[in-house]
Parts: sequence; structure tokens; C-alpha cells
Amino acid sequence: MNVMFLQAAQPQGGGGGMMLIMMVAIFAIMWLFMIRPQQQRQKKIRQFQNALEAGAKVVIGGGIYGTVKRVDQVKNAVEVEIARGVVITVDKGNVYADVTQQDPAKKD
Repeated sequence: MNVMFLQAAQPQGGGGGMMLIMMVAIFAIMWLFMIRPQQQRQKKIRQFQNALEAGAKVVIGGGIYGTVKRVDQVKNAVEVEIARGVVITVDKGNVYADVTQQDPAKKD
């Protein structure tokens, strides 16, 4: 009688293929809903940073709002006026679009 119980308790083979399919499915779902949208947002930010010109309303990485006064392509820097007569120089990578200036009807 003990022999019958031991034989019934042995695991069944062939479950490795199903596990592989589940892992691929989980990665595909993560890529579709998390990684791909983030890459698209980063691409839009880079396009905005490369198209910066004087007069654009921006937000600096620290949350400071201002207006672009000058863009230095050689140094990859931007001069931003944050208050009347107060101009700071920041790296172009820390400049983002001012969401308050965007059209609320254009929702992505």
C-alpha cells in the first residue's frame, strides 16, 4: 500500500513549457504597459529640449517655473529668467515643458 502512495506523490513532468510561456507573457505585459509609455514620454521630453528657443515657458527639474532667455547649444545650457531680472543658467537636460501653458483640450 505504501508503494502506491509514493508513486502518486511524484510530480508530473512537462510543466516547464507552461512556466516559460507565463514568464514571456508577464514580460510582454510589463513592456506594453510600463516600459513603452515611459520611453515615449522621454522621447517627447528630449524633442522639447532640443527645440527650446527664447520665450518658451518651462519648468526646471527642481520645480522652478521660468521663461527661456537664451539657449547655448555649445555648452548645452539654457538661461532661464525665474523672476524679473533674475536669470539662472541650467543644463538643458533639467528643463521640461510648462504644463500650465499646454492646451488642456490636447490630452495624450
